[in-house]
Amino acid sequence: MSAAGTVSGQVNFIRIGDSTVAIQLSGNWDHGATIKQAEQVLADLDASKNPSHVLLQAHELGSWDSRLPAYLLRIIDYCQSHDIEVDASGLPEGVQALLKLARAVPERAGARRTEQKKSTLGQIGKTVLKGLKDAKGLIAFIGETVLATITLIRGKARFRTVDMLLCIQDAGPAALPIVTLISLLVGLILAFVGAVQLAMFGAQIYIADLVGLGTVREMGALMTAVIMSGRTGAAYAAQLGTMNVNSEIDALRTMGISPMEFLVLPRMLALILMMPLLCLYADLMGILGGAMVTVSAFDVSLIQYYNETQKAVDLTDFSIGLFKSLVFATLIATAGCMRGMQCGRSASAVGDAATAAVVNSIVYIVVADSVITLICDRLGI
Repeated sequence: MSAAGTVSGQVNFIRIGDSTVAIQLSGNWDHGATIKQAEQVLADLDASKNPSHVLLQAHELGSWDSRLPAYLLRIIDYCQSHDIEVDASGLPEGVQALLKLARAVPERAGARRTEQKKSTLGQIGKTVLKGLKDAKGLIAFIGETVLATITLIRGKARFRTVDMLLCIQDAGPAALPIVTLISLLVGLILAFVGAVQLAMFGAQIYIADLVGLGTVREMGALMTAVIMSGRTGAAYAAQLGTMNVNSEIDALRTMGISPMEFLVLPRMLALILMMPLLCLYADLMGILGGAMVTVSAFDVSLIQYYNETQKAVDLTDFSIGLFKSLVFATLIATAGCMRGMQCGRSASAVGDAATAAVVNSIVYIVVADSVITLICDRLGI
């Protein structure tokens, strides 16, 4: 056989008498072969003045695969729909057997899916029901987490210390590179945005105030939370979802071990412990990024930048940022672990769980940040 792309299957259309047509197949009919389109054969049949008998012949057929039976089925379907008798005795026995097998079981009525028109009211109803189901699942998960926490406080929670240390390693030191990069860039951007306006009034020294307060009170905790929701929250959902698919969580329950204590608590505790530290580190990197822009592009010395930052930022601002990071950590861990525990039993369900964990985390973070900022504004802090 010649190489793929050069081999070809031949189709000869021969008129025999007034009412009979012979379709002769030859050559190779396997992958890569160049074959005349079936639509052209059907057009030739249509133009041959309504034959009543079609002979399918393949006496010089070479190699073939599933393309040949599929090709022939289209011709036979056309003939049956136009009341044309088909004689397939000239085909190889293997092809005849496949054609017979393909037509052994008729297609069940209604087996093909049809597009159903979805009403707006129906979509709204489905969305509301899905929201209620999610809210019910969230409440149940929070309840189980509270019970597991009480068990931990009583000293009866069962999880391995090595698992806890691995979770701390993954949620803390392993996240430093990405936190460093993003926080430094955010500090740079804040400094550039502030410098555009402040330089018009010769007040470049106040870039330190803008970057310091913006990073410590808001951007440090917020950007760290977004990073951790896409990194650690999604990882929690994928890990627990995969365990669910492999029935490992069912095995723990069978052995009398609570998955909430053995799997969820170490992850939540690790993230809650590491997030404030990552937030402090992100604050430092953001201020450093602002200093790089201010000192290098404007007439401000590093000592002046440091003194202005120290004057603008106080302990209350750090406390607000750290409190936010604690709240964000709890929300990220809750969303990630909850979606992982609710994961289905397929590979696609694991991907869906990771996606839902990230989306839920970011929504929770934005809502919580808005509420905390509003409360701080009302309290005057």
